[in-house]
Amino acid sequence: MNLSTSEENYIKSIYHLQKTDETVNTNALAKELNTKAASVTDMLKKLKLKKLIQYERYYGFKLNEKGTQTALSIIRRHRLWEYFLVAKLGFDWDKVHIIAEELEHVSSIELIKKLGTYLGNPKIDPHGDPIPDVNGKLPSIKQINLFALPLNKTGVISSVSNQSTQMLEMLNHYGIAIGSQIKINKTFDFDKSLEIKLSKQPACIISEQVAKNIFVYHD
Repeated sequence: MNLSTSEENYIKSIYHLQKTDETVNTNALAKELNTKAASVTDMLKKLKLKKLIQYERYYGFKLNEKGTQTALSIIRRHRLWEYFLVAKLGFDWDKVHIIAEELEHVSSIELIKKLGTYLGNPKIDPHGDPIPDVNGKLPSIKQINLFALPLNKTGVISSVSNQSTQMLEMLNHYGIAIGSQIKINKTFDFDKSLEIKLSKQPACIISEQVAKNIFVYHD
């Protein structure tokens, strides 16, 4: 199916919004895409005609099975390109999202298949997000939020949910990266900030807002 860049962006945004709400309303999608509700309504009509979404009166809309598989295909392309940019071209993890936003719309099946094979079919991208396989299946990743890590127990950073350039630049400043060992030395009740210790680095304090976006593996 041939989809425009705009249509693919809408599908991907609906998919991400559905992770927190079973159905999505027009205003939420307009806010996510920074556009007008009327524009969203027009696009939803197009996606419905292409049999990619379903509408539930009084509840909202959601991707159907075909729409979900389309979204996962777009996400696979995006995350493979992010992996390529970091692993093969040496980009920092805070520089690749915007570039991958452009590359994800190159939808050649053969190109993406060869890209995946060339990269060794990685299961996670540079930010720790799972990469759907060729069948649209997401690998299972067992992780917990940093706040759930027991005091003085070591975890391994697995993913970061806020992937804005500003957030990733801050994590770079502290030396926080995917695969880093981390433990919590102390919690501060006043503002919920944490004193953390990374391997081979001095202890530092991070805010509650930063900590909420960090996830770890922990046995």
